[in-house]
Amino acid sequence: MTVALNIPLIEKALLTGSWPQDFQYDASVYPVLEIAQDVVNGRFRAPLTSPAARELFQLGPNVNEQPFDSLLGLCQVPEKALDEAGELLRLSLAVALLHAFLQTNWTGPDIDVKPLEILTAPPEIASSLTDAALDQKATAELAYGGEPSYHLARFPVFLRLAQLLLQQSYRFCASAAWWKLRAEITHQQLLDEPVVPPPSVFTALETLTGTYASDPDLLGRLHLETGLLHHITTQDKSAAEYFVRAARATGLEYELTGALGKRTKFQQKDLSQLVLLAESRLKIEDRSEKDAQNSTELVDTQNAAEGKISNVPETLALNDDTLLEQTQFTSSRPEGDQADSRLSHLDPSSQPALHPLDQCILLSLCLNVRNTSPSHGLTAEQMSPYVARVITHPLNWSVHTMALLLRSRLESARTRTVERATLQMQALVDQMPTADSSITERLQYLHGLPLPSKWELESELALQFLRLGVVRSALEIFERLEMWEEVVKCWGALERPDKGIAIVRDLLEGRREESENVVSRGKTEVSASRRSQLDAAREAKLWCLLGDLEPEHAAEHYQRAWTISRETSGRAMRSLGGYHFARGNFQEAITCLRRAVKINPLLGRTWFLLGCACVREEDWESARDAFSRCVSIDDEDGESWNNLASVYLRMQSTRAAGPKDDERAPNEADGDDDDEQASTQKNAKDIALSYDNATASAVPFEHKLLAFRALKHGLRFSYDNWRMWSNYMVVAMDVGELAEAARALGRLVEETVDKVGAAAVDEDVLERLVNAVTRAPANEDDAIEGGTETARSTGAVVQHNPNEGHGLLRSVTQLLEVTILPRVSSPRVFRASARLLTWQGRWADALKAHLDAYRCSTAGTMDNGETDAARWREAVSEVEEIVDVLRNFGPRVAAEQQGSTGTNWKLQARSIVRTFVGRTKAAFEDEPEWSRLTDLLDDLRKDVDEA
Repeated sequence: MTVALNIPLIEKALLTGSWPQDFQYDASVYPVLEIAQDVVNGRFRAPLTSPAARELFQLGPNVNEQPFDSLLGLCQVPEKALDEAGELLRLSLAVALLHAFLQTNWTGPDIDVKPLEILTAPPEIASSLTDAALDQKATAELAYGGEPSYHLARFPVFLRLAQLLLQQSYRFCASAAWWKLRAEITHQQLLDEPVVPPPSVFTALETLTGTYASDPDLLGRLHLETGLLHHITTQDKSAAEYFVRAARATGLEYELTGALGKRTKFQQKDLSQLVLLAESRLKIEDRSEKDAQNSTELVDTQNAAEGKISNVPETLALNDDTLLEQTQFTSSRPEGDQADSRLSHLDPSSQPALHPLDQCILLSLCLNVRNTSPSHGLTAEQMSPYVARVITHPLNWSVHTMALLLRSRLESARTRTVERATLQMQALVDQMPTADSSITERLQYLHGLPLPSKWELESELALQFLRLGVVRSALEIFERLEMWEEVVKCWGALERPDKGIAIVRDLLEGRREESENVVSRGKTEVSASRRSQLDAAREAKLWCLLGDLEPEHAAEHYQRAWTISRETSGRAMRSLGGYHFARGNFQEAITCLRRAVKINPLLGRTWFLLGCACVREEDWESARDAFSRCVSIDDEDGESWNNLASVYLRMQSTRAAGPKDDERAPNEADGDDDDEQASTQKNAKDIALSYDNATASAVPFEHKLLAFRALKHGLRFSYDNWRMWSNYMVVAMDVGELAEAARALGRLVEETVDKVGAAAVDEDVLERLVNAVTRAPANEDDAIEGGTETARSTGAVVQHNPNEGHGLLRSVTQLLEVTILPRVSSPRVFRASARLLTWQGRWADALKAHLDAYRCSTAGTMDNGETDAARWREAVSEVEEIVDVLRNFGPRVAAEQQGSTGTNWKLQARSIVRTFVGRTKAAFEDEPEWSRLTDLLDDLRKDVDEA
């Protein structure tokens, strides 16, 4: 039966990788539908070599001189003249090209079609044209934002052609914008560093959200893939928001909770273990029907019915003598089970299978845990339940591969699991060329996964070898992948840096073949001509690498890289900027770094270095802008938050700008491997400015407030940085956030008291905090900050101001009693504590604090043989002061202590004076102030006698 051309239905089939079983068509009426079905089912050769495709992919005669978009005949038909079938043909071919590229470089096995079988070349150049030449041209065109494209990617011409097809205008096929997003994600993974995507990629997706709002599957995929692009380009918080939207769209419910269980074989007592409870709302596809439809794989029917399949990557066993293969939960209910929890009915040890799309979402949420948490053990513990929940029910080859890879990454840092992690990663590398699962299955959910390419996966394995000390094996992999920076590092680890220099020079001078596959890939040129074939971006990168290896000629090499790249190499300018910064040439560094961030503004380290250089030149507004970009790229960069705050405190202008808490677009750290810049950034961290009272008076209040917010946010990620706590404390005092100042002083004492002792306490700040409390009336009902008369008379709850009076009392009391006094003995600290206790009416405690202050003071520590008259006079005043305190507090303490005779304080005062007189009589008896002591002692004797 012939049906109309249902564009939305075909688009959904292309997007989901599943052809509708009940859809029938007449191929003679709509030949494009047969092409679309082949593409969906992973048969790319027939569509790409069809007459319709070859008509589109016709090369012009000037292949070597012109880019692909000028050579191909894509624009021969006016865009408005294309009907629905014409647009669907272009979209289907773009999908086929993109998936062919992904199959070759991501999922395997090898593709059965080559570029020359797709492209039609004029007779005069057809005999001389090779696949290698086309791939080389495509690789050069795929370089973007100053970042080179990986030169050993197979058949990059497929990706380039897909990009060109998707750049055309589409009036009938709305999903073309979505496929442009997928092509952009693939392209980003080819580049050395992520770059800013074209704005059109995101703007075109906004309309799709409404288009697919009624389809949970498509809407979930759209949000997930949008989040993955944000993840790749280091926009972590935006990525997290999209991952959560994807979960809401599909109806996925998940909860990270605890349940009793065991993790080791010898564990006797059940302990609370983290577990992820999750349940899908999407219907899980019957795999046996799907496999029968594709007829490309055999699946055990019983396994399919149980939600498991046999054609997934092998899951290696741990085989440890202590750890269990997986956590054994002994409770069928999660801990803290509450009636309002939607997942309380799930048994942690026997949860139902999840839809593969929901598994993709969980793995992405797991990535977000890594990106938005500090790098410590808790992060691995948080991520493991996500991965374990997916591994338990393997339903798709690509999803299971990603889950195993994430588990390997988590286990690579633990002694008991590092062996399995390495072997599992090796198994994942080895499985790529196999045909143990269908092409359709491998590609179906690939766009919703951050699955690395073949070379990235092998590189990750090599890095794991390097961490284990197996340098030679890592070196072999890096040389095969032609990742020359890593090769140089391996030779450095082997204490042969000269070998690294020789390799880079051989590559630049054409004495070294770049690949072991030269002959097999049709590259028959002699090695002497290799240099001319290096595209500009790759050659510039090699010159930068040589500059890193030869510091004495670094500037020359970096400048040459900049020239060779036609002023497009961000790496060259980053390296040259770092070179100038390290040598104190800050103005030159600023010029270079500004060029670098203009080319690629996603690298936070470059912005950080630019900000530091601007600080050195006292260009505060530029420094503010640079550090603002740093924290918008990496929200967890505590050092940049600190420097941003310091810059605000140096700005005299009232024109304040910068990221507020609700304006940031935070991201991930950059991956620049420039050794020169890495060392200069380390030095740059020393420029963090301190804040003092001399500076404070000239700073506008709005700048102080911005600095306070920046420091408060940055301290979440630099909790152990005592300098930041010191700045935060003083700024908090200036803006009136006294409760935060008390907290900061406490942290400052905890971090520094072991090194500097009593100097860890800023006594001026402590006394100001005590003053802020004691200014209020001691009676809470009389305190103005305690609330209005109406509130007090009606019995309403009184809301205290946390920065003064009774609202601040708890913070200051805890600061003194819990943090400072157990660690520090200082007269001013004890006196500040005594004032607070006096205000509270705690007379005995206040008296004890005054006595403690006296024992630490000059008078209390003065020994026999002291000859400094100035110190002695100071001590005399302290003796008189403590006697006055005893006279004032003694009777009140005696009244509190029933049965006391009231003479103890008098005896104590007399004893203090007598002791001091006895210690200092020999040296200071002739001093004029000596009579003050004798008179005081006589008065105390009379008081005791009268009592």
